Amino acid sequence: MKIITLLLLVVLAAGCSTNPAAETFSVEGYVHAGPTCPVMSDPPDPNCADRPVDGAELVVWGPADNEVARTQSDKQGRFSLDLPAGSYTLVPQQVEGLLGTAPMQEITVPDSAVLDVAYDTGIR
Repeated sequence: MKIITLLLLVVLAAGCSTNPAAETFSVEGYVHAGPTCPVMSDPPDPNCADRPVDGAELVVWGPADNEVARTQSDKQGRFSLDLPAGSYTLVPQQVEGLLGTAPMQEITVPDSAVLDVAYDTGIR
């Protein structure tokens, strides 16, 4: 009887130690702003390419309308965060000096590719 009780405790402990919901996946993206020149040319002028946005704050909302993550872009406009599998909404926040905010994006983890977050500079 003691052996059966011991085996049962071992099995229960092993079952409690694994938590598949805790697995997270890396979500990455690039934040940029454009246009950077008032006139577009054909072929495009490489000096007029969109510029990376440093310090853009990005908030991730979960399906229960709750904030689940927050991050900022680096000097190269890159960001990454870890999220469990699921559906989320990426909500870029306003950046000083840029026109409005970048559009919200629906993302599915782990299926989302590299996210592209585009702000408008207001240059026309």
